[in-house]
Amino acid sequence: MRGLGPALTARRLFPLRLPPRPRRPLGPRLSSGSAAEAGALERAMDELLRRAVPATPAYELREKTPAPAEGQCADFVSFYGGLAEAAERAELLSRLARGFGVDHGQVAEQSAGVLQLREQPREAAVLLQAEDRLRYALVPRYRGLFHHISKLDGGVRFLVRLRADLLEAQALKLVEGPHVREMNGVLKGMLSEWFSSGFLNLERVTWHSPCEVLQKISESEAVHPVKNWMDMKRRVGPYRRCYFFSHCATPEEPLVVLHVALTGEISSNIQAIVKECPPSETEERSEISAAIFYSISLTQPGLQGVELGTVLVKRVLKELQKEFPHLGTFSSLSPIPGFTKWLLGLLNSQAKEHGRNELFTDSECQEISEITGGPVNETLKVFLSSSEWVKSEKLVRALQAPLMRLCAWYLYGEKHRGFALNPVANFHLQNGAVMWRINWMADESLKGIASSCGLMANYRYYPGETATNSTSYLCSKSIKASEQVLNLVAQFQKNSKL
Repeated sequence: MRGLGPALTARRLFPLRLPPRPRRPLGPRLSSGSAAEAGALERAMDELLRRAVPATPAYELREKTPAPAEGQCADFVSFYGGLAEAAERAELLSRLARGFGVDHGQVAEQSAGVLQLREQPREAAVLLQAEDRLRYALVPRYRGLFHHISKLDGGVRFLVRLRADLLEAQALKLVEGPHVREMNGVLKGMLSEWFSSGFLNLERVTWHSPCEVLQKISESEAVHPVKNWMDMKRRVGPYRRCYFFSHCATPEEPLVVLHVALTGEISSNIQAIVKECPPSETEERSEISAAIFYSISLTQPGLQGVELGTVLVKRVLKELQKEFPHLGTFSSLSPIPGFTKWLLGLLNSQAKEHGRNELFTDSECQEISEITGGPVNETLKVFLSSSEWVKSEKLVRALQAPLMRLCAWYLYGEKHRGFALNPVANFHLQNGAVMWRINWMADESLKGIASSCGLMANYRYYPGETATNSTSYLCSKSIKASEQVLNLVAQFQKNSKL
């Protein structure tokens, strides 16, 4: 297939399935058993890596050195697939990252050569070749292993799974350090090339799609879980759209999925979308004036950080404009994961400081204390740690104003390296959306109450402004927000003292 590179054919990108991992490892276990068994496995890992990771040819021979035997890479895939324990896979990846990265001696030598040439008047070709030598020296050895694995049948699918394992191991602190982070970045870069937008097909899901596709879509829904087949039928039926990206080599294999509701206005409650039946079995175009992106899910954890979601939203927006030329309103209805955790952290820190209150006004404190029967910080920590508080209409009314402004600050004011701390907000703002509205009691499910106190946000997409907004956010870290959000932020700054 053209465009994938000389060796990365469509057949090799993904077979239908990788075989499942065995329940037990093929050899000695690293995480349990005797020290002798652990030592034997470590020696087997070292021997495998010495055999499987190709040596870096000299610069002059880089295009003349034959590729390693296919069996060497297949041995690595087979050995890795036999490691059933996460700690064992993490150890192998850690040894690969530490022992087969960049040759720092070569990098220093080539860097010195470039600096020396820059100080002397030489032809441009000489300097360019020296820079090319430096680039070549900066390529880690394990990249060659990944490159050759990608040529195997199912090789890229294996690498996607390997990166998922690597991300999991980092999250669990099984592997740490700059070498592992660097290897993750290299692998992410390679996957970004193989899964660039030119190789992705946009496919729409309907109730008449193959059963296997519907099953995969149902299983991959991470935001608002699908309860049964009737629920799935509603989500792909009238006044609903469901799209996914597949790779051109593997049609009908979802990589990332986007659910859309076609409504008369910008929705403020998720239950109205995922639970209520559409107004009729036949779509009336006159009743459709807004498209609401209410769920986006990545089906392959190993593709995390590869910009599939961003591209999918933009492609779907254009697809909807083609289907409904009159449609001018596009918005998300998004969860706010992490808000409850952030709020509980504030309450906990203030409770430790002998009842210090910097979150609520005096009148709010008095009202909440009368309802909960105790100091605001202490009692709210208990109430917000469960979903029981929503059963008290008085407490729900009392908390609406303070939690709305606190949530506005969490989305607008809390930052990580200058960008929005909340990952969902950061995603939509990077896409060029406007932080448009915060909705009270928009998700009354147990998950919604637990993660965000029932709050949700609309991020509105103005097609003619997304590029400008995205550039402003990414370059200047400037958040475009509506009057409602800015008013709530101003209320926070007036009434809270963080």
